Amino acid sequence: MRRKLIAGNWKMNGLRDPGVALARKLADRARAAGPLGYDLLICPPAPLLIPVGEALRGSAIGLGGQDCHNERAGAHTGDISAEMLEDAGCGYVLVGHSERRADHGESDATVRAKAEAARAAGLIPIVCVGESAEERTAGRALAVIERQLSHSLPRAGEPSGLVIAYEPVWAIGTGRTATPGDVAEAHAHIRALLADLLGEAAAGALRILYGGSVKPGNAAELLAVAGVDGALVGGASLDAEHFWAIGAACP
Repeated sequence: MRRKLIAGNWKMNGLRDPGVALARKLADRARAAGPLGYDLLICPPAPLLIPVGEALRGSAIGLGGQDCHNERAGAHTGDISAEMLEDAGCGYVLVGHSERRADHGESDATVRAKAEAARAAGLIPIVCVGESAEERTAGRALAVIERQLSHSLPRAGEPSGLVIAYEPVWAIGTGRTATPGDVAEAHAHIRALLADLLGEAAAGALRILYGGSVKPGNAAELLAVAGVDGALVGGASLDAEHFWAIGAACP
């Protein structure tokens, strides 16, 4: 049985005081709740990693980065290495999010290099894949997912230290959510591709998250879909009660 993971991506939102207050509120809830039947993760903006990490200390909530560079160090102004994230207390890092692919022109090869750098630093990369509205309308959704996945997965390291996130671009921050049928089809396709690429045993152990306008009102339905091992949550992760409710919806 794969343990579900609920990851909150704060994106470029939050200042120190409200961000720490949000993290502290979640940490207090987690401590009071005792052992959870699922994993919780927060990925705040880089300037908040250390204060948010301090607020989470002693709780069951993990800390993750939103991106990393593929090099360990060097003349890369404005970038953050995977080793820096690990040093700041992170256990995970998002790579290949659609906003990075679109806004920064990141290729599958770049995503793969970042995922490999993350693993080398001891982090678990969450490799994001997903199609645009135009690609889905053209009937190319599964082909796009296959291309991204095949060329974005890290070549080195144990398959167990990896998470996949399926985020249809047309459902991110739009209020539109893929139907349970859409999600089941995409996750089954991803699982089959992983089996071809990594072997049946490894594919069966990897967690595949769904992301795209996940909210308390639809979380239970989405998390109950076969093959969905958690959620990558955007806007709803900025509200402690909403984020906690999504985690509590894990079956």
